[in-house]
Amino acid sequence: MKLNAKVKSIGVKDVNQSILVERVADFLKKSGKLPIPAKLDIDIVKTGLFKELAPFDPDWYYVRCAAIARHLYLRSPSGVGSLKRVFGGRYRRGVRPSHFCQASGSVIRKCVQSLEALKWVEKDPATGARKLTSQGVRDLDRLAAQQKATTRSEVIV
Repeated sequence: MKLNAKVKSIGVKDVNQSILVERVADFLKKSGKLPIPAKLDIDIVKTGLFKELAPFDPDWYYVRCAAIARHLYLRSPSGVGSLKRVFGGRYRRGVRPSHFCQASGSVIRKCVQSLEALKWVEKDPATGARKLTSQGVRDLDRLAAQQKATTRSEVIV
């Protein structure tokens, strides 16, 4: 696919976000470079206190890492605390009123550490928050451009 010289390059903001997260998760799984921590038993761990069950999707760890990478692309730098609020949800307390509850910090911290091992994320020395590296931005932009190209070909056909 050739882009017109006047057209800007395709970025993460230009494509459907849910499809992009799935595509990035597939990329992370197929590359085999994303380390899954041994201490994190991904079959039984819950992603937050407000969840009743563990995730049904066996590839949920890759999806969470992809969603964190996307979030850091859009709002960088971000710390683990802000990511806990982003992935939090409603804690249903039975007959009592529901409240907001943050997501599991351990899961998010391990995802960020895995992305750091992949060289997609680095720590900001001034604030201690995490931000995407140039390699992470480049890979996300490349996957977004591939998604945009497949979307265009589906529309044309």
